[in-house]
Amino acid sequence: MAAGAVIVLGSVLAALAVGSGAFGAHGLEARFSERAMAIWQTAVQYQFVHALGLLLVAALWERLQPGWGLASVIAMALGVLLFSGSLYALALGAPRVLGAIAPIGGTLFIVGWATLAVAAAVGRA
Repeated sequence: MAAGAVIVLGSVLAALAVGSGAFGAHGLEARFSERAMAIWQTAVQYQFVHALGLLLVAALWERLQPGWGLASVIAMALGVLLFSGSLYALALGAPRVLGAIAPIGGTLFIVGWATLAVAAAVGRA
């Protein structure tokens, strides 16, 4: 995976986060409870932060150990999918049992940042 692909991934996730936030604020606010809106906004916030995290990984790509850098990208991307995705679904009325997926995504976020630290500490061989 090249830095360019990570830039594309981070940029697309950031654009989707902005769109999801706007959709929530303007298209769903009248239909959602306060709790559902809070869940939706949490999903947007974490998606956006980790989209920026992916862009950070891309910016540092040439300084990172490739295997650990790729692990960081995969963990952050899967974290967005599982954490934010499950929260979006919950806000839209999915069964509450789906909420059990969010902590897995949150753990992947932590793994993503930790592997970024390792990738930077080890650096290019």
